[in-house]
Amino acid sequence: PHPTSTLYKGGAPQTQVKMKILLFTSTYFLLLRQSLGFIPINYELQSVPSVSVSLPASTSTESAADVSEEDLGLTPELEKITNAFEAIGDDKLRYKQMLYMAGQLPPMDPAKMIPENKVIGCLSTVYVDGKIVGENGEIEFTGDSDGLLTKGLVALLIRGLSGNTAEQIQKVDPAFIEKAGIQSSLTPGRNNGFLNMLATMKKKAMELEASGSTDSTEQSSSSDDGEEEAGTGQPMYDGIVATLQKLKPTSLELTDVSHRHAGHAGMNGVEANESHFELSIVAEAFDGLNLVKRHQLIYMLLGEIMPKIHALQISALTPEEFSARGE
Repeated sequence: PHPTSTLYKGGAPQTQVKMKILLFTSTYFLLLRQSLGFIPINYELQSVPSVSVSLPASTSTESAADVSEEDLGLTPELEKITNAFEAIGDDKLRYKQMLYMAGQLPPMDPAKMIPENKVIGCLSTVYVDGKIVGENGEIEFTGDSDGLLTKGLVALLIRGLSGNTAEQIQKVDPAFIEKAGIQSSLTPGRNNGFLNMLATMKKKAMELEASGSTDSTEQSSSSDDGEEEAGTGQPMYDGIVATLQKLKPTSLELTDVSHRHAGHAGMNGVEANESHFELSIVAEAFDGLNLVKRHQLIYMLLGEIMPKIHALQISALTPEEFSARGE
């Protein structure tokens, strides 16, 4: 019944106000969940496994809730999803929602389940792929996993990141999963897997934008072929320069300073050959990213190269910052 009906006549004003607030909140929450494709009213929650979820004592939910969507760099759809999960307010329901989203994920083309699309560092087997579908470089992702909860995370990321450009995707801070309240349902291993999924999708987005290709798998294969053809006798140097071309730099200077560290204790007797580099790079891709995220982006792109070198000193600027320095 409506709060102003005869049922509430004569009641205390405070009671009527409370009922109105409760009715409004419940209606808003219901519409929010239904609009996002969340568990429908008639969905049998008993049909999915129950789980006992406890929040680690070291986790601070208050600090996560205080973080704004703007600080997290969320896409419009990811912002809706984050707010909806945060509004659920119950860890068990969030967990069941993830399982429901896993069941709604469209199947991935088996032809795309190849090593190039496999996410490294996940407890379950995970594949993600992407392609450019929009005139402005908007990317659409597909993916799958053999783990049900992990598949739910894949579905969340695909839904939240698809339809956006590589630049928008790069700005997404993985801390949004804490604000959404999902992190408390994840083991440390699954949390690391989530971070690797997001990093892989960011990397694929950058590769698609840099190559102009409509398919990340094709782009990956062609770039590998190109790297094999290139060779100047300095594999680490050549590999770093070739990989960072994906950022479309307006300026890139890489200096091998390994000779300065020939006797460094950290080398453990290993010959200082292509072990230390100084990198100065200018690219529009750094616009909107702080210093830490710029370095993380470079490390992510150089994922297979970084373990083979000892140190990389980085100066990463936008064209505007570079001009302001008068360099």
